[in-house]
Amino acid sequence: MHQALALAREAQVAGEVPVGAIVVLKDVVVGTGVNRSIQNNDPTAHAECEALREAARRLGNYRLPGTTLYVTVEPCMMCVGTMVHARVSQLVFGTREPKAGAVASNVQALQLPHWNHTIEYTEGILAKESKQLMQEFFRSRRVA
Repeated sequence: MHQALALAREAQVAGEVPVGAIVVLKDVVVGTGVNRSIQNNDPTAHAECEALREAARRLGNYRLPGTTLYVTVEPCMMCVGTMVHARVSQLVFGTREPKAGAVASNVQALQLPHWNHTIEYTEGILAKESKQLMQEFFRSRRVA
């Protein structure tokens, strides 16, 4: 999770929403990602999707069973869907996202009955640090 937090700081320096993500398989990082939606003019360039894309390329498979995705902020609905389609086994996230969070905050998307894959999740790991980064970013945007 510390690596994901470091990536979130990189995103913040680049002017992106500070979210970082890593994909781990058998204690090896196989994918990393930061938000790049602004930089790439791409609404799908969320940290989670970037990390999952890299992991899929490295592993040579769009299915990622046995992997754990670590992300600093609760994933949105798009990212949850991507994780389910990739067959991620576990999700670990830092802080809840009260507006777009789709795991625990708003929609509990991982618990929807129609999914053909389930993902276990853990929340609150480095939550304080993750939340602080988000608050700093949006506070600086409002002042500017």
